Amino acid sequence: MIRKPSGSALRVGGFIVACGLLMGATGAYAASGEELQFILNTFSFLVWGVLIMWMCAGFTMLEAGSVRTKNASMICLKNIGLYSIAGITYYLVGYNLMYVDVQEGWIGTLKFLYGPSDNELKLLSGEAAAAADVTKAGYATMSDWFFQMVFVATTASIVSGTLAERVKLWAFLAFTVVLTIIIYPIVGAWTWGGGWLSAMGFKDFAGSTIVHSTGGWAALAGALVVGARHGKFRADGSVKVTAPSNIPAVTLGVFILWLGWFGFNGGSQLALSSAADAVAMSHVLVNTNLAAAAGVIAALIVSRPILGRIDLLGVLNGALGGLVSITAGPDIVDHHWSLVIGAIGGALCVGAMKLLEVVKLDDVVGAIPAHLFAGVWGTLAVCIAAGGNFGVQLIGVLAVGAFAFAASWLAWFVLDKTMGVRVSQIVEELGQDTAELGIEAYPEFVLMPDQDDVDQIRNNS
Repeated sequence: MIRKPSGSALRVGGFIVACGLLMGATGAYAASGEELQFILNTFSFLVWGVLIMWMCAGFTMLEAGSVRTKNASMICLKNIGLYSIAGITYYLVGYNLMYVDVQEGWIGTLKFLYGPSDNELKLLSGEAAAAADVTKAGYATMSDWFFQMVFVATTASIVSGTLAERVKLWAFLAFTVVLTIIIYPIVGAWTWGGGWLSAMGFKDFAGSTIVHSTGGWAALAGALVVGARHGKFRADGSVKVTAPSNIPAVTLGVFILWLGWFGFNGGSQLALSSAADAVAMSHVLVNTNLAAAAGVIAALIVSRPILGRIDLLGVLNGALGGLVSITAGPDIVDHHWSLVIGAIGGALCVGAMKLLEVVKLDDVVGAIPAHLFAGVWGTLAVCIAAGGNFGVQLIGVLAVGAFAFAASWLAWFVLDKTMGVRVSQIVEELGQDTAELGIEAYPEFVLMPDQDDVDQIRNNS
């Protein structure tokens, strides 16, 4: 009779196998340290990129739970649509505009498609001699492209939440094309692409300004053009409360984003080929976590004085505010500063939520406070402990803000005049799920309107 090996035998066997693999890896490293560094860097890009891609699920949950049930299906469609658009546009043109031969510090090369290097193609075709030239690059070409692409989708997701429940699907997707193919790549060329802001010494480790503020400015421009939801701001100055439909989904979304942020910030070390890289990446992850936690506690403390209640959504946005705030400088060595930066970001986010109500600007999920306000603060906070120059950081904030807002407002204005950006009032009242998609996210809880009315709405929209 054949017996299953005992737990002890399995552990011993596993240890022997592990030792053998380690010895083999050590031999490979001795024979080709450069190749091992290439593998580790490439693997790091791909794994962190996959984790960042999962943030799209976080944004979907956060937004779908924040809107009323009658618009949840539309949120799901918009989020999978914007991720797909971001991937295609960044492959077609966006990456080249951002990184390839950035001319005079302003913009990269306007050419189509992006792909592996010639040496990588030779290696894949069987020319083993090309391996030496491939490994000199430090990482696989398309692993870097993939890692950079998922950042673009994050920027577009910010806009989706702000304009939920009243922006037309096709208008939003059209704007997403403009944002991911032109606006974001130009901002990236100025900074990460080695452009004029980078030459000045502008620091933004993982994108407080480049990603989050850019998305926040685009969302602000869209909110001004599209306008508030009907009845959100009453004539007497009061604000109509539109309660989220699914609080657990919103909370889950924030936790998913928190998890994805470890890839967002940790992967931005851009290497995992030395002990210094491993230590630096560890610091980045710890600072990211501390800032988010501090943002939660700060938002919890200030929510009652500012919002008049202990506000769960304010606390959840406080976590995001802390994450966005630390993103520009998570590589700081003194961890206690991440608590300060994250706490201020969380409190600032709650204050900005109240400010938007005062100025009658409708932001369904609080994306502008969490990404724009906290993004500006985080970019300036680099000067505290991450070596930033305040003058340079301020110039970067103002330059990116002016360009991103102006370009986004122009795009929204043109879309409004050509195809219209806002759904009709009756569509808004019925919900976009029924009126535009014909599918409810929660059909067992929602009374479906008469099909003749739905058909009439579609014919008139």
